[in-house]
Amino acid sequence: MKVSFHGQSCIKVVTEKGITILVDPFISGNAKCDLVVAEENPDYIIVTHGHDDHVGDTVAIAQQSGATVIANVELATFLSMQGVENLAPLHIGGKRSFDFGTVKLTQAFHGSSTVQDGKIINLGLPTGFVLSVDGKHLYHSGDTGLFSDMKLIGQLNPLDIAFLPIGDNFTMGPEDAAIAAEFLQAKVVVPMHYNTFPLIAQDPHAFVASLNPELRGKVLEIGESMTI
Repeated sequence: MKVSFHGQSCIKVVTEKGITILVDPFISGNAKCDLVVAEENPDYIIVTHGHDDHVGDTVAIAQQSGATVIANVELATFLSMQGVENLAPLHIGGKRSFDFGTVKLTQAFHGSSTVQDGKIINLGLPTGFVLSVDGKHLYHSGDTGLFSDMKLIGQLNPLDIAFLPIGDNFTMGPEDAAIAAEFLQAKVVVPMHYNTFPLIAQDPHAFVASLNPELRGKVLEIGESMTI
């Protein structure tokens, strides 16, 4: 599979069969994203939680493309109320098969809400996920703090690549993300969720350099891709 990074927590996966999976499409209003909403035509969209910088342009892209949106049950229900027709609701610990492979939702320690008409709406639990495609396993932690059960995620899934937030303030910072990388033991660790706003300014290259020598870190620049 081919994986590309598009700022904040947005990644795009293209399988060997040409199926496209877009994750957390925060495009509009994001100067750090290189994508154009009107040009996106994914087959699937995975949304890790309900914050605006992750739901992003999900509704517009799903409506124009007919993509199936994968999210926790509460968030999926909310998106259906916003006009998204094709949904695949899951919950933490649940795994589901699709024509590209499987998605299993994992826990994340964060929030998941939005604001409408001046009121906070809870959108279920935040999640990460393990994506299994073409015999490879990708872990996207979503927004989260460090937790010791990341060891279990790595033990249950021999990870080929892991995307971890390093921005601090709202998620793990670089130091905790380096510990998470140790827990997960992925073949490649890619930092995400940094430099989109001043509060999460970080040096991703310094993070990669801080990893233990047996771990391979990789900074994907905006729009850069790699094949797993």
